[in-house]
Amino acid sequence: MSEYTPGQDYGSSPHFRLRLLKNRVARVAVAAGGIGVIIAILLILFYLLYVVVPLGETPEMHEAASYPLQSEAPVVYLSMEEQAEIGAVFQRDGLVRFLSTADGSLLDQIRLKLPDNTEIVSFSAAHAVSGTLAFGLSNGQALVVRQRYQVSFPDDRRVITPSIEYPLGEAPIDVMPDGLPVQRLAIQEDDSFTLAGWSDNLLSLVRAEVQESMLGEEGTFEFRRTLGYTNLGNVKTLLLDPAQHNLYVVSESGDLAWYEIADLSDVQLKEQLHLVAPGVKVIDARLLTGGNSIMVASDDGVVDQWFSVRDDKDARHMAKIRSFENVGDLRELVPEVSRKEFMLAGADGTVSVFHTTADKLVIRQAITDTGLQRLAVAPRSNALWALDDRDRLHFWRIKNDYPEVSWSALWSKVWYEGYDRPEYIWQSSSASNDFEPKLSLTPLTFGTLKAAFYAMLFAIPLAILGAIFTAYFMAPKMRQVVKPSIEIMEALPTVILGFLAGLWLAPLVESHLPGIFTIFLLLPVVVLLLSYIWMHLPGGLRRRVPEGWEALLLIPVVIGTVFLSLWLSPLLELWWFDGDMPHWLKAELGIGYDQRNSLVVGLAMGFAVIPTIFSIAEDAIFSVPRHLTNGSLALGATSWQTLVRVVLLTASPGIFSGIMMGVGRAVGETMIVLMATGNTPVMDMSVFQGMRTLSANIAVEMPEAEVASTHYRVLFLAALVLFIFTFVFNTGAELVRQHLRRKYSSL
Repeated sequence: MSEYTPGQDYGSSPHFRLRLLKNRVARVAVAAGGIGVIIAILLILFYLLYVVVPLGETPEMHEAASYPLQSEAPVVYLSMEEQAEIGAVFQRDGLVRFLSTADGSLLDQIRLKLPDNTEIVSFSAAHAVSGTLAFGLSNGQALVVRQRYQVSFPDDRRVITPSIEYPLGEAPIDVMPDGLPVQRLAIQEDDSFTLAGWSDNLLSLVRAEVQESMLGEEGTFEFRRTLGYTNLGNVKTLLLDPAQHNLYVVSESGDLAWYEIADLSDVQLKEQLHLVAPGVKVIDARLLTGGNSIMVASDDGVVDQWFSVRDDKDARHMAKIRSFENVGDLRELVPEVSRKEFMLAGADGTVSVFHTTADKLVIRQAITDTGLQRLAVAPRSNALWALDDRDRLHFWRIKNDYPEVSWSALWSKVWYEGYDRPEYIWQSSSASNDFEPKLSLTPLTFGTLKAAFYAMLFAIPLAILGAIFTAYFMAPKMRQVVKPSIEIMEALPTVILGFLAGLWLAPLVESHLPGIFTIFLLLPVVVLLLSYIWMHLPGGLRRRVPEGWEALLLIPVVIGTVFLSLWLSPLLELWWFDGDMPHWLKAELGIGYDQRNSLVVGLAMGFAVIPTIFSIAEDAIFSVPRHLTNGSLALGATSWQTLVRVVLLTASPGIFSGIMMGVGRAVGETMIVLMATGNTPVMDMSVFQGMRTLSANIAVEMPEAEVASTHYRVLFLAALVLFIFTFVFNTGAELVRQHLRRKYSSL
């Protein structure tokens, strides 16, 4: 080593300049790395916001075309094909006109094959996907037709050819007896056709079923009929559900009769009730897509949603679920084809769009200055076609991509179709096209916090107490083995832990449930008892074990207690729980038991989190300056008093940081909760029930989500919520850590 020479210019020394250069490079590299981390986090945040923000876009409508209908016959129905390029106008005189929605030009027209000397007096459409329509005639018959649109590509140009088919044959079907006019009509099509007709309190039901030949080929239709009477008076509409199991008869005064018609030989009146306030009249009533909800529009400016719920006696009855008020003076209610949404045609030329699940007005737009007679919505819900009182057709484009999303739909209880009460539900997909999306993030957020809670309940005591003993009481040589051994546990892939938890630990816990709880109760008692005995042994005997190596004596005790508890588990289960503790919990306490539950997650994820908390907390405790502990001991404090009043207070910022790092790890954990739980989004704090977390839900559903769909963006919203959770936890932890550091820095 060179000696210091007075007057020597060290700034010009090559070694000094090299040291300064290294110092600057290191400082720049560290700063660049920190800035890079911040930029990366901000980019993640900005990308999440980029995907999520469109959920809050305001829906828009803009006019694409307006033109005269050029027909004097009254219009009974409007419809559009899937591309919204061709619209069909069904007139009361039996003429069907296919028009270009872009300019109103006539593409084709077809005259329905009506019997001579008859006229159309009623009309009904089956579910929109089928394209099936029925016209009630003045002679008691009904003509069933189906609109078809054949798509072809001659010369690589798309051509849509409209046509009319007669699925039950060209001859009308007898619906009402004695030639009574079919004043009201309903039709649905599935594997069979069902028609319901009403005239002067007489209710008629006709079902057409395909008869197969002995060779398995389709043959003719077999018709079954039934007649009955209803006392509702002036019937406004008949409604058949798509499954053809239920018939709803709604009168103009608001009375509803609900019939079970699955078996036409045994039609039963299930319920009769009043839907509106006294003195209020029904303007229109339609089934929402799927056929589970009845939307009732009345002349007091209110639209009510009704569907059946189960009461305390396990019987189903109709209940009003929600109301949409101040809808104005309306003419017609039109449900959308594939969403739980409906449109209202107003007498003032306004179109209003409501979404039932989101419970909100999506958009309201005036499309003309006069009243609207008829309204049609495209199957993709991206266009509407309206006929006003001046016989002008208005074609409007709609941008309404995410109507299912609202604050209440994401975070509040929602009364979904088929449920007996409002609930928090996450169920994003189904095999049915008329499925009601259930996109509540509340059960996922609850599951995330629940998983973290049980994991930390298991990990914090073991990690912190283990860190205290290792850093403060354990012999240095033993610490050199124990600390790296625990820290290396963090290198275990979480997918392996999840695999073991799901396939080995979960069945073990279920089959030895009393033994697991015996371990939790017996192990602390045994350790404390042995510690008490150790403290009262003769000093000579205790000195045979070197100071700081006492923990070795506990290893066989812990292993023996665990094996003893598991060995006794079948006997305890037989004595106290009739041989089946999970069944006993359900039968005696009403507590359900899932094999993959919070207890398994707490054990597995707690095991994964322990190394993180232990390592940081142990370093913080071990780093407490020796002069503080020596000074405390010199003043007469015991080792325990020094630990509690000096060491832990000084190390508290590091201990708290370790705990919060563990919480952050638990909140963001994916594979363990994915593999070790039932992965069901339920809101139950029971340790015997599973959960679904935000991270696990994203991992499961993101590969199947359609890009830019509502489901896709809500999954990114879940990721944003998880990001915010982590940010809040880390920020709060840093604030508390800095507070503790300032408070105890003077020790």
